Amino acid sequence: MVEHLYIHVPFCHRICPYCSFYKHTFGNINQSELVQSTLNEISIRNDFYDFNIKTIYLGGGTPTALSRKNLESLLSGINQIVNLKSLEEWGIEVNPSTCNLKKAQMIKAHGVTRTSLGIQSWNESTLKKLGRDHSPSDAEKSFEILKSCEFNSLNIDLMFSIPGQSVVSWEDDLNKTIKLGPNHISAYNLNYEEDTEFFERLKKGEFYEDPEKDGDHFSLAMETLVGSGYEHYEISNYAFPGHRSKHNSSYWEGKDYLGIGPGAFSTVNGKRWRNVPDTKKYIEVLATNKINSLETEHETIDDSSFCIERIALQLRTSDGLNLRYVKNNLDK
Repeated sequence: MVEHLYIHVPFCHRICPYCSFYKHTFGNINQSELVQSTLNEISIRNDFYDFNIKTIYLGGGTPTALSRKNLESLLSGINQIVNLKSLEEWGIEVNPSTCNLKKAQMIKAHGVTRTSLGIQSWNESTLKKLGRDHSPSDAEKSFEILKSCEFNSLNIDLMFSIPGQSVVSWEDDLNKTIKLGPNHISAYNLNYEEDTEFFERLKKGEFYEDPEKDGDHFSLAMETLVGSGYEHYEISNYAFPGHRSKHNSSYWEGKDYLGIGPGAFSTVNGKRWRNVPDTKKYIEVLATNKINSLETEHETIDDSSFCIERIALQLRTSDGLNLRYVKNNLDK
C-alpha cells in the first residue's frame, strides 16, 4: 500500500549553484508534455499499487515555474486519478519569482493545504551569492499572497553558513522571518554537494567549510526560533503546534513513498529505485507506457539496512528513537 506520494517537477528558470537535485531550464521541452507524462505515470502506478494516499508533495526543481494553465492541469489531473479520501496533507514548493495571486488561488482551489516558500535569505547580497532569481521584496510579496489564501500551513525555507554570510546577517534573517509569523520554518545548513558549482568552487579553494561557523549559526537558529514559540521537531525544522510537515515526517519515520517524475526516488516494499533523470527520455518512455524502462539505480533494502536507516533518520527528530526498537532488531 502506498500512502505517500512525491511528484518531481524538474523545471527551473535559473539553476542555483548549490542545488544537487535533478533540474534544468525549460530548453526545448514542452511543459504540457511533461505534465501529461507525469499524469500517465501516476495513473499507471495507481493501477499497480494499492494507493491510500495520505500525503502528497510537489517538489523540484520549481513546481510553480509551470504556467498557471499547466500547473492547473497537473493538479486537476491528480484529483481525477487519485482517490484522496484519506488525504491529510498536500504540499507544494513555491519560488517567490513564480508566485502570483491567481496562481496561488488556483493552487488552493485544487486542494493543496501546505506551501513551502523558498526564500533562503532576506539579504540582497546573500541572495545574489546563492544565484536566486528573486529579491527580498519579491519574497515578502509572495509570502503575503500565500498568507492571504489561508493555506493550512505556510513554511519559509532559510539557509545558513552561506559564503560571506555573517552571524549578524543570519540573525537578521531569522528575526525578519519570525516577524512575518509563518507557522513553519525550515533552516538548512548549506552543504557542498557534488555536481554543483559551489562544490567545484570549494575544491578550488574559493569557498571553505567551517564546522565552528556551522555550529554557531545552528545554535543561533535553535535559540531564536524555540525562544519565539517554535517547536524544534527535526534538526532543520521548526513548527508551531499542529504544523509539523506530515509528508517529511513520513520519511523520518521510515515509511514507504512513491516518487513520480524524472529523477524521482521511490522506496516501496523493501525496494528502492530512481526514475531516469532525463526529462526527454522520461516523456518518451511514458508515451509507450513501458514504465519499467523508467526505473534505474535499483536497490534492495534488507532488514539490517532498514534498521540502520531508520535509526539515523529518527535520531534527527525530537521524538528520538525507542530503544526497544533497536533491541528487537539486534536480537534478530
